[in-house]
Amino acid sequence: MATKLRAVTEADLPALQQLSRTTFSDTFGAVNTAADLADYLEWAYNLPQLARELAEPTSTFTFIYQDEQLAGYLKLNWGATQSEAQGADSLEIQRIYVLPAFKRQGLGRQLFQLARQTAEQLGKTAIWLGVWEHNDSARAFYQQMGFVVVGEHVFQLGHSTQRDLILRKTLV
Repeated sequence: MATKLRAVTEADLPALQQLSRTTFSDTFGAVNTAADLADYLEWAYNLPQLARELAEPTSTFTFIYQDEQLAGYLKLNWGATQSEAQGADSLEIQRIYVLPAFKRQGLGRQLFQLARQTAEQLGKTAIWLGVWEHNDSARAFYQQMGFVVVGEHVFQLGHSTQRDLILRKTLV
């Protein structure tokens, strides 16, 4: 199986929106109300919002393809674009999203390796992310990648207030 990475462009916004909504719904749809999920998807993944995020000079979006099929994407932030102040030495993985049909094929690891390479190229000494406290598979994946819990923050999904754990990996 051949994988390919490609930077997301403005022309890709509709595909980015669909991929974001599909992967988020797959992961969190069954454990949230339909109304809360719909509110969040419209707020977080509307085209103007995604266009603003894509235009940020301190954010990157990268698509990953498996055998020429769009399978997921990675969103990274650093500097003031980070969703939480974690310091100038840090790079945030805001999203590693992989479609259900492509999970458990090593794509998440490839996206993590891209995040690590980007952090090193930018001279960052740590990578961090937020993960929902009940997303056991993601938490296990990040633990395997060497992340440790360093805090928590509130994640608002529609009217539902949820707790994300903040995980950090020091690069040496």
